[in-house]
Amino acid sequence: MNYKFVVGVDEVGRGPVAGPVYVCSAKIAIQDIDEILKGTTLPLRDSKKLTERMRNKWFEYLDGLRKQGKFDYKISSAKSHEIDKSGIAVCISECVTDSLSRLISSEDRKDTLVLLDGGLKAPVAYAQQTIIKGDENEASIAFASVMAKVLRDTYMKELHSEFPHYGFDAHKGYGTAKHMDAIRTHGPCEQHRLSFLRSVL
Repeated sequence: MNYKFVVGVDEVGRGPVAGPVYVCSAKIAIQDIDEILKGTTLPLRDSKKLTERMRNKWFEYLDGLRKQGKFDYKISSAKSHEIDKSGIAVCISECVTDSLSRLISSEDRKDTLVLLDGGLKAPVAYAQQTIIKGDENEASIAFASVMAKVLRDTYMKELHSEFPHYGFDAHKGYGTAKHMDAIRTHGPCEQHRLSFLRSVL
């Protein structure tokens, strides 16, 4: 089939022991992909392999395209207590469904191909393809990765002022040695995923 739009889907924050998981669905018209990529000299790859400065530049570039109507995205997230209650896999699946439903209208669904990174899956109502290392090889998935990573990192930095003991601004909720030491010293806070800390608590 010939599609008019492609939507890339990626998640950020599956592994941390604190903070939310973010899922981004990023939509572009297929006819605009080449123009978008030629409009910047920034490298295209998985957001986690870019420097923070590069990620922020990509974010600014993509947000500029959004304002021009050439790019759109939706973010869905699940907080720590939701992850503890339902499990990370269920939360990510629900976020994928939510972000897609808010991004793709029922009229555009038949004209849209959804590309998902790794083991992610969309509801069966969407034409879709899962791509291993899609965040390195597919522009739309790489864009989703950048948007999710920058927005989640920004949120974790904001949490640092509320919970300064843990260093969220530095490790973004991942289980670094210093973070785990802080949890042992101060105990967990409301942002921690208790189901991820059973060996520590």
